[in-house]
Amino acid sequence: MEDLKIINKGLEDEMEIGGYRPCRWKLALVGVGVVCSGGFLLLLLYWMPEWGVKATCSRTTVKEADMVLLRSTDEFKRWFLAKVRVMLAPGRNPFDNLDSQTTSTATANGHTPHGPRTPDSPSQEIRHMYAEYQPMQIRYFTLHSTKYYWSDTAQNFVVFTGLEDLEVTCSTVHSKHSTGLSRNQQEYRRLFFGVNEIAVKVPSVFKLLIKEVLNPFYIFQLFSVILWSADEYYYYAAAIVFMSVVSIATSLYTIKKQYVMLHDMVAAHSIVRVSVIRANNEIEEAMSTDLVPGDVMVIPSNGTIMPCDAVLVSGTCIVNESMLTGESVPVTKTNLPNPRQGGRGSDSDTVYCTEEHKRHTLFCGTNVIQTRFYSGELVKAVVVRTGFSTAKGQLVRSILYPKPTDFKLYRDAYLFLLCLVAVAGIGFIYSIALSIINKVPAKTIIIESLDIITITVPPALPAAMTAGIVYAQRRLKHIGIFCISPQRINICGQLNLVCFDKTGTLTEDGLDLWGIQRVENKSFLLSEENAYRESLVKSQFVACMATCHSLTKIEGQLSGDPLDLKMFEATGWILEEATEEETSLHNRIMPTVVRPPKQLLPEPTVSSQQDMELYELSQSGYEIGIVRQFPFSSALQRMSVVTRTLGEKRMEAFLKGAPEVVASLCKKDTVPEDFAEVLEDYTKQGFRVIALAHRRLESKLTWHKVQNVSRDHIEANMEFLGLIIMQNKLKPETPGVLEDLRRANIRTVMVTGDNMLTAISVARDCGMIPPEDRVIIADALPPKDGQAAKINWRYADNPTKSSGKATRLEEVEISLEDVSQGEEARQSERYHFAMSGKAFAVITEHFQDLLQKLVLHGTVFARMAPDQKTQLVEVLQSVDYFVGMCGDGANDCGALKRAHGGISLSELEASVASPFTSRTPNISCVPNLIREGRAALITSFCVFKFMALYSIIQYISVTLLYSILSNLGDFQFLFIDIAIILLIVFTMSLNPAWKELVPRRPPSGLISGPLLFSVLTQILVCLGFQTMAFLWVRKQSWWEPWTPLSDTRGDFNQTFCLSSQCACNLSSSSNISLELNETELDDHYIKNYENTTLFYVSSFQYLIVAIVFSKGKPFRQPSYKNWPFVLSACSLYAFLFFILFYPISAIDDFLEIVCVPFQWRLTILLIVFVNAVVCILVEGSIDLWGCGCVSWPCCRQKRVPKARYMHLAQELSVDPDWPPKPKTTTEAKPPPPSAPPAGQPPPPTRPENGSYRIIAAS
Repeated sequence: MEDLKIINKGLEDEMEIGGYRPCRWKLALVGVGVVCSGGFLLLLLYWMPEWGVKATCSRTTVKEADMVLLRSTDEFKRWFLAKVRVMLAPGRNPFDNLDSQTTSTATANGHTPHGPRTPDSPSQEIRHMYAEYQPMQIRYFTLHSTKYYWSDTAQNFVVFTGLEDLEVTCSTVHSKHSTGLSRNQQEYRRLFFGVNEIAVKVPSVFKLLIKEVLNPFYIFQLFSVILWSADEYYYYAAAIVFMSVVSIATSLYTIKKQYVMLHDMVAAHSIVRVSVIRANNEIEEAMSTDLVPGDVMVIPSNGTIMPCDAVLVSGTCIVNESMLTGESVPVTKTNLPNPRQGGRGSDSDTVYCTEEHKRHTLFCGTNVIQTRFYSGELVKAVVVRTGFSTAKGQLVRSILYPKPTDFKLYRDAYLFLLCLVAVAGIGFIYSIALSIINKVPAKTIIIESLDIITITVPPALPAAMTAGIVYAQRRLKHIGIFCISPQRINICGQLNLVCFDKTGTLTEDGLDLWGIQRVENKSFLLSEENAYRESLVKSQFVACMATCHSLTKIEGQLSGDPLDLKMFEATGWILEEATEEETSLHNRIMPTVVRPPKQLLPEPTVSSQQDMELYELSQSGYEIGIVRQFPFSSALQRMSVVTRTLGEKRMEAFLKGAPEVVASLCKKDTVPEDFAEVLEDYTKQGFRVIALAHRRLESKLTWHKVQNVSRDHIEANMEFLGLIIMQNKLKPETPGVLEDLRRANIRTVMVTGDNMLTAISVARDCGMIPPEDRVIIADALPPKDGQAAKINWRYADNPTKSSGKATRLEEVEISLEDVSQGEEARQSERYHFAMSGKAFAVITEHFQDLLQKLVLHGTVFARMAPDQKTQLVEVLQSVDYFVGMCGDGANDCGALKRAHGGISLSELEASVASPFTSRTPNISCVPNLIREGRAALITSFCVFKFMALYSIIQYISVTLLYSILSNLGDFQFLFIDIAIILLIVFTMSLNPAWKELVPRRPPSGLISGPLLFSVLTQILVCLGFQTMAFLWVRKQSWWEPWTPLSDTRGDFNQTFCLSSQCACNLSSSSNISLELNETELDDHYIKNYENTTLFYVSSFQYLIVAIVFSKGKPFRQPSYKNWPFVLSACSLYAFLFFILFYPISAIDDFLEIVCVPFQWRLTILLIVFVNAVVCILVEGSIDLWGCGCVSWPCCRQKRVPKARYMHLAQELSVDPDWPPKPKTTTEAKPPPPSAPPAGQPPPPTRPENGSYRIIAAS
């Protein structure tokens, strides 16, 4: 047997794969089993696909398999089945260039001599084209809208994603892939990549119906209905059928609606007409569905919706990427730089990657608003990925095939059901044994013993469990929180850590200009409020503010990054863009021009020598043209532009970006000495600081040369101009919400792309880090020049110790004695870790053991990339935190999707990735969601406990009645299940959430000591009182086996009825004669004193446990505020008291209850009253002392906390080296260099990321 292979190794959807072939004798055996089991075996194999494959197939190699069985390697271990298919193709690799080997069938341009291609002829054309080739059989299978092809090279199934599979460099994209494909090459590639379409197939109602009906729950209901019909419980069976039909119809409508919504969202603009450049430079119109990786498409000047992922190779585009990022701010995309152009070497030539080169990549589903182009040169893009491989396709796949939400409640629910099945098994055996002893007919034995199972496992349980979630979803909608994944509401009740994005989430979305601080003669001038002054109009500082941005005019309105917008508006300048007509008149791209308003310019003085032409030129004002733009890159943390001032010959470069980055690119003699101190001062106050720089370019750089020059060449030897200080105000709700979360023992963490010190300052301002707490910055450095990776530890804001000078490191011994002196102080002092994205990456790679310790107290994570935010969420989840994530949708999609509860504050399309979307654009939605989650979770517990008690109470009643060969009647079942249970279940779920968050969290699962203890004690109480009532009624002096004559006023009344105690209100003689004539026997022996007694007692018990379990504070509002529940309970109590003390013959006949003496009715009342008191006292005691009593046996042993983060916290509390001291360095130890001596065992292998040593800095 071959070992299992792994596909998608290292990716989120990594799976083990095994090969199988159908086996005839196994198939025959299963066929016999299906016939013998009446089709049940077939259902079982449908529910368990892995069993189905193993039962009907034999194992083979993956290469020769007819079907493959896959299992995910994540914690869910899900099984998938796929059929292996075979296709014929001229080659095995979509990127093989078969044209170079073809015969005269193909022309030099790659076109066939046969006229235009018909839509249905691609495969025929391919076969004709490559007729000489022996067609190859290529094995593949499709899973989750992805095709996996067999690769002889990899000896495994692989996915062809697109052009990136070739690992093409930027220069190769220009040299080999920008000329376009021949039509035959395109057809050949389409065999592998398929149609370029994100097809969300809406299943037919019939398919959905079959899938829904074959759900184990509905099969069980069908079995129950057949059984009840056989037992002549027609009304009850009809009621359950009606409920099931309504449930199935509702479910089908919801699922169908979701599919249609997703289909409509994806289908909108997904198929468009595109212009494609062929290999002979011809442009042809085609449908976007025909595109394949390697095609070159022309982006129309009036814009389009992108049908694929493509990289720009010429021209510039302005794109709205809100579908992907959540930001509706237009982004400028520039053409991919060609390192080989301009004679540069291959050093700067990097492999093209959509993530790294996203500023040059147009993503599928994004809206290209307009294009900029050279005259005679089109805006061209090379198709990189198509279909489900695109960014939009992957987003749709994640919605179509989501990961299951792993929550203890649902796992425990299945365990609980198994316990109920075990209880049912005991009753099953008991009823069979009892029936055989009493010589009951075989048919009755089968029906009644199976009936026990349907009683114990309540068919209404799933509907009851979802009721609380549906109500919570409705309440969330009422407060402006929309949910696309209702099951996550319960999980939100468990959240104990919430990550917040900073900008737009904790702080206001926009930035305000607080001031500027210019530099002259290598020193900072005093800060100035604004740049809108006549004296500064021609300064390099203002010119940089006016030109170094990516703003554009769309329909006459300035649009772009909010920061750029604020900065440009602060100058008061005017931006003008060339029209399409102007652009087409020139041989080169027309620049965007900026100029100051006339009122800021000094009046020009005209001398007598000045000629008319120069005078007019000076009158036209002072203008700067933006010749080339290098857009902002989050990886580089900067942007730059090349400009030319009107009348000047030499061009200039302006740079804007993160202060540390800009300073590193400037000449040292232009950066002020106190730069670090000034910057730290601003960032500590929470300001966002941007640095500006400038440089005059060489005169030899012409307009055309500038278009091809590299970014690194421009962004060097700059002159430092100064700082722009932007203020990012906290949202007014932020501090209060964070204080509420802190009081509720919910940790808060900041995950931002902003500067570290700014983030720490905001964290202090909003109360995330209290004023008295220390902040330790973990500054990690990757391995360099043979040195191991290391982490430098320092305090963030210790003004007495920060010197601004680099520390020299030397190795020292730290003795335990030194540590122990400050041990008490250290333990009382609270601390927080802060780190940047770069440090996080180094720690993740080289200090894996340290990472979990750091996130335990990590509060600020700055300069984090989108994928790092997702990684952080996963690390926090790995130490058993229930993680919430709140972001404004921009760059937070991955983290929002991965968190247990992701809340997007953006209502844009990107919120489709987030389980929750808030209409209120501030974090006040977070505590609201947690409160509702807690209420829904407690409701689920209440409902589950109630449903468990309901089934057990009914099970006790039926088991007791079986002992006298009796049972509950059809209408008794109907009254209990419909009138009592359904009414109570759907109203007890209506309790709203408690008005504030409390420090205590609800239990996460049903299998917890107090909860199980509560259920078991209530079961014992109910069992005790039912058994007591059952035995007590048989001990009464008036008791005898009931007959229809017992209700008359004959001997029974003379013997047992005193005038004041007569139970039956049959007054007329006609009634008496009617009863005497109605002597037909009751087949099921329903009417008897035991049945009536148990019916009354059990009916009251259902209501008692409903009230006992329907808890309020501290997670829900008290039950008396839930008026539908109060009304339902009171009405049912009133009705039961009424029929108990004032029997009406019609109701008695309907419910098949018999007449009992008035004294016994008072006894029943007493039993019910004592039962209620005992239930309330028991539940109250468990609430007060339950946790202590249940955990008491464990107290003698030292309790190990269940959650890993608590376990880690316990370990660290006694670790003398934790937290690391300031000015120390943790260094990763390199692996041992040599092998052990001969004859000695090798030392235990310990990875590099598990070892480190501490060295101190002086």
